Amino acid sequence: MKIAPATIESANAISLLKTLDIHLKEIGPEHAVMEVVVSEIHRNYFGGAHGGLIATLADTVSFFPKPLLPSGLLCTTTNLNVNYVRPAAMGETLTARAELTHLGKRLATVNVMIRNAAGKLVAHGTTTLMILS
Repeated sequence: MKIAPATIESANAISLLKTLDIHLKEIGPEHAVMEVVVSEIHRNYFGGAHGGLIATLADTVSFFPKPLLPSGLLCTTTNLNVNYVRPAAMGETLTARAELTHLGKRLATVNVMIRNAAGKLVAHGTTTLMILS
C-alpha cells in the first residue's frame, strides 16, 4: 500500500484531530510539533485535561517528523509509553514535540515531550512505530 506524503494541511484534515481540535504546527527534518488548547471537550472528571487527550497528542505527533508520514512512509504504532508529570488545566495550550530517535528498516522510535505555555513539562513518552512500507 502506498500513501501520499503527509503535509501540515493533510494532517490537520484528519477527522480525529479536527474533533479534538489538535493542530500540526511544524514538520521538521527529525521532529514535529502539535498543539491543542485544553477545552471542555477534553475535560476529565476532575476538571482538567483527560489523559487520553495527552496520549493521543503524543501518539499522533510521533508520525510527523519528515522521514515518516511526510515522506510517504507507511507505519503504525506498536508501543506507546506516556509518563504524566503534571495536570493540564482548562484553557492551557499544550505543545507536543516529537523527536525521531531511531529509524530502521522495521522500527522507528520517537521521543515526545508535552509542555504547557509556561514551558513546564506536562508529560513525556516514547512511541515505537512499525514500518509497513
